Amino acid sequence: MKILLIGPLPNPTTGVSLANKVVYDGLKKRKNYRIDAINTSYNKFEEDLGAFSISKAWFFLKLNFFSYKIFRFDVVYITPGQTFFGVLKYALFILLAKLLSKEIIIHVHGNYLGKEYHLLKGAKKKIFKALVSTVSKGVVLSESLRSNMLPFTNEENIYVLYNFVQDNNFINKHAFSKKLLDNELKIIFLSNLMEEKGIFDLLEALLILEKNNINYEAKIAGNIDAKHKERVDKYFNELSNTKYLGVVYGKNKKDLLEWGNVFILPTYYIMEGQPISILEGMASGNLIVTTKHAGIPDIFTESENGFYVEKRNPQSIANTLIQVLENPELSKRIRTNNLEIAKSKYKVHHFIDNFIDILES
Repeated sequence: MKILLIGPLPNPTTGVSLANKVVYDGLKKRKNYRIDAINTSYNKFEEDLGAFSISKAWFFLKLNFFSYKIFRFDVVYITPGQTFFGVLKYALFILLAKLLSKEIIIHVHGNYLGKEYHLLKGAKKKIFKALVSTVSKGVVLSESLRSNMLPFTNEENIYVLYNFVQDNNFINKHAFSKKLLDNELKIIFLSNLMEEKGIFDLLEALLILEKNNINYEAKIAGNIDAKHKERVDKYFNELSNTKYLGVVYGKNKKDLLEWGNVFILPTYYIMEGQPISILEGMASGNLIVTTKHAGIPDIFTESENGFYVEKRNPQSIANTLIQVLENPELSKRIRTNNLEIAKSKYKVHHFIDNFIDILES
């Protein structure tokens, strides 16, 4: 089977680009599959990912040159954005694939596509539906996200493909045993430093901890949108026990995940799906602190994987972190459980095998 992947690849690294890379690398290793890619990464980090700009429009117009590749493949696998322009920029690829009777698989990495459709009006809504409805198979990240594809295809054409953790991000037995001996509060935030990812709520919560003389260490890693840099830097200057590491990859990322024991993502990001970073936190033996948002409840159970906090509520975050610090045995049980769950469900080979099942169905 010949598959053409059309979507972002690293860099920059996002949940979507990382997943596409894993699909690409995974199918490259399988004898019965041939895969090529059209990389749609716009190599500039911006918080407002769905926004239109002239530079983006010109970038994607140039990408249309590569549409000739569609002639050579059986399956066109697309990971589009979730806004009108996020879908429209794939229009030529989608329409040509439909014209050539190729199988079209659209993989939605989030929980906003359906909302965007219902918000659109007039011609935009008709264009949006016409493009997405060309789909032969729709793929979503978890059961609760199926509704994103229901306006465009039948229930039987919608498949669930849970995310994964790369093998090198699993903590080994020796390192985990050593990690369990440490009862200090070591907090990790590993995501783009976007307001809707809850970064400012976390930083405010850390200020609360410091004002109350609560012992902790925090390390924060990820891209900062230029428009927030001054505000973020102000917090880092005020916080004594918090370090900003920039963007981390490879060994530096693994070391960070193994260093901590609490992974926090207090997200309310409107396009959130099922964050790979939460699964990475679990696979590194961390307790998870997050919000009841998007597809997170499909991979997270309160008190088994960690604790929910209220959205946009620094005090809720601070209270939960204090609770974790004061209950070390409960923390150890949750962290051990998270590692076992990640091993049993979220390995790359599970993800690729399930993806192939969708291809072959």
